Amino acid sequence: MAGVSAPPAEVLLAKRVQELVITGEDPSGPYVCRNDDEEEELDATTENSPIPVVNIGHFLSGKWSDDESVQELKNLHSALSTWGCFQAIGHGIPSCFLDEVRGVGREFFEQPMEEKNKYAKTVTEFQGYGADPVPEEGQSLDWSDRLFLELVPEDQRNYRFWPQNPSSFKRPDLVLGLKPHADGSGYTVILQDEPGLQVLNHGKWYTVPKSPEALLVLMGDQMEIMSNGVFRSPVHRVLSNGERDRISIAVFYTPEVGKEIGPEEGLISAEAPRVFKMVKDYADIHWGYYQRGMRSVHTVKI
Repeated sequence: MAGVSAPPAEVLLAKRVQELVITGEDPSGPYVCRNDDEEEELDATTENSPIPVVNIGHFLSGKWSDDESVQELKNLHSALSTWGCFQAIGHGIPSCFLDEVRGVGREFFEQPMEEKNKYAKTVTEFQGYGADPVPEEGQSLDWSDRLFLELVPEDQRNYRFWPQNPSSFKRPDLVLGLKPHADGSGYTVILQDEPGLQVLNHGKWYTVPKSPEALLVLMGDQMEIMSNGVFRSPVHRVLSNGERDRISIAVFYTPEVGKEIGPEEGLISAEAPRVFKMVKDYADIHWGYYQRGMRSVHTVKI
């Protein structure tokens, strides 16, 4: 995962969500609130979800010519062009390992604030534990706390933020629920423990069902740019729940800092003209718009 520039020094950090919960403060003001009908929407769309499911085991086997693999490739293309995401099964990761990753994430966030604050970020740091920066008055905030750690390249890792506790911490990347947004990455892989993540498709929100062995793969804006709009970068959000907390582990795959990206030449033709300009460090552009609850991909359209 490539580096992302830190927010300006004048940015303020929002209160930790756990602090608000402990003190009994309501999520009013800048925090994103939803209507009562959205609570019904979460329950109504969980079962029989149309979110595509792709068995990527066919691709890992290397047997590209058999009928099942050819059909699964068609399913993958359809999922990315119509939804911009899919639930990946057949990935070969043992269920016990996925359970361990979920457990470690929950262990970290269930620790006392004093322990977690040992890894707190400042307003000028992107990595570390904390809540939203607040660059301007009126900005909407996420009802979530996060631990963000950079993995690759290794020289960008800041081990000051790698938790010593819980002892079972295996260096996962932990992210909690977010306001409606599209990712600025190339693509994102998400492991969730409870329903709550929703994807917007044709004006309607669809809940990603709870599937213990599935990984959700979301296309980011940079993949939409490089595919010349063939693959979608879907808007998604996470609904909070008054009955239980929720933890998701997300890994963001992003081109390296300074690399110029643009549509793949083989995808440009008279019938499919270039849609996007060439752009460097798109993640920085995305960050500025994301903090204001806005999409940024339109800024690089021709």
